[in-house]
Amino acid sequence: MTIMTRERFLAGLAANLLRVLFMTVRLRLDDRSGLLAGHVAGPVLVAFWHNRILGITLAFQRVYPFASRGGVTVLTSPSRDGEILSAVVAAFGMGSVRGSSSRRGSQALRELVRLVEAGRDIAITPDGPRGPRYTLGPGLISLAQMTGAPILPMHASFSRCVRMKTWDGFIIPLPFSTISVTLDSLIKIPAKPDDFEAARLTVEDCLKNAAD
Repeated sequence: MTIMTRERFLAGLAANLLRVLFMTVRLRLDDRSGLLAGHVAGPVLVAFWHNRILGITLAFQRVYPFASRGGVTVLTSPSRDGEILSAVVAAFGMGSVRGSSSRRGSQALRELVRLVEAGRDIAITPDGPRGPRYTLGPGLISLAQMTGAPILPMHASFSRCVRMKTWDGFIIPLPFSTISVTLDSLIKIPAKPDDFEAARLTVEDCLKNAAD
């Protein structure tokens, strides 16, 4: 089996397992942003911690208004793991852009700007793909400055789960558990904030305050 074939097989297997798992999981939702009610007209930059990927993916699968918005594109790592994740999110109707701070960073940023201008929502794990955990990198703030799109922090908590022994403590919900997802109030970043670091910390603190 070639590397590409193996990655496609793993992505297909992961997507099918997630579909089965998600069928058993209950979702509790709190939309403080107004996005799901149709009160947010333009594209948004959805931000959530890397270890919450499965909880947020469930929310996108269940309630994201694909018909009325431009769709979602996820920023994923250019690594092999990122290749698998790209295929998995595609199985759930989302696009992907490959890039990180160390590889394809500037090219990925240009692609994301183009997609926002075309009306796409962007989903970013700002502490990924390698951490440190719960530390927000500068890329999200830069993208918000360049596009004018507001940041939508998303939080996920799990009633019963397994936490992997990875750098981020990746969370896998257990069957028949409950995932509580909050779409927080939008955060607007000025094109030229007086203090870039203050803007970064505002978003980081918002996400940290809901982490466990």
